[in-house]
Amino acid sequence: MTRPLVLLAVALAVLAVHAWWTPPLPRPERLLRTADGAAVTLAEALPDLLGAEVVFVGELHDQPAHHRAQLQLMQAFHEAELPVAVGLEMFRADGQALLDRWVAGAIAPADFVLAYYDHWNFPWAYYGEIFVYAREHGIPLVGLNVPTETVRQVAQHGYASLSPEAVAALPPVRCDVDEVYEGFIRKALGMHDARGRSFTNFCEAQLLWDAAMAANLLAYREANPGVRLLVFAGSGHAWKRGIPEQMGRLGAAPVTRVVLPELPGRVDRRSEPQGDADYLWLDLPLR
Repeated sequence: MTRPLVLLAVALAVLAVHAWWTPPLPRPERLLRTADGAAVTLAEALPDLLGAEVVFVGELHDQPAHHRAQLQLMQAFHEAELPVAVGLEMFRADGQALLDRWVAGAIAPADFVLAYYDHWNFPWAYYGEIFVYAREHGIPLVGLNVPTETVRQVAQHGYASLSPEAVAALPPVRCDVDEVYEGFIRKALGMHDARGRSFTNFCEAQLLWDAAMAANLLAYREANPGVRLLVFAGSGHAWKRGIPEQMGRLGAAPVTRVVLPELPGRVDRRSEPQGDADYLWLDLPLR
């Protein structure tokens, strides 16, 4: 995003930070419970979700309806009066101090929006309601991501190309995936400029993303026992084979639930989604 567009976004954020307009989702909200194929409302699914220690909520980054669904779950957890924090793919772990200042009301909206664009390149308007709700209700936000440069280096040259100092700060990674995840990675590789990139390197980069976010989640849980975690991340990280599996590989087994938006032809009610998610959020309009 060019600087003029960033400045325009900041100006709009300052004017509208307390006046977000949220188009309503279809009522009642419908989710597919994959364990038995039953369509349930959010209210019916909520006791199960509230009983989990970590709930992953997937998204396509450019779909506003997915972020409104995430906000609804965030509101439901807050209204249940349980201690909750929200983990974010959208912020690197090195931005934690900024997130803490935002939630504490110690940074101006314009300054925070500029910081947001240093961490993420999708429009602030897609995520603004989530950040504002966290600030207004004192809900901790947790940066989970790793520097883009690190992931890019692994994708191009492999995990072994990282310096000893970089490796010391990261979980161990190797390309060890099942057939379904391999297919996902190969499809993702095909959507990128694959020249000069091997499958193994690209696979290691994807798993590094998952494993690093898993490690950051576990570190937060260890420092904050008893806090429920909602995790907002791309569906390719939030599904069961992504961050949840990497948490298990790191030796932790918290009670988790995965909620993904239904994506026709990818993850939908006809594709045996139980291996991907515990719930599919149905009827979310695609932009």
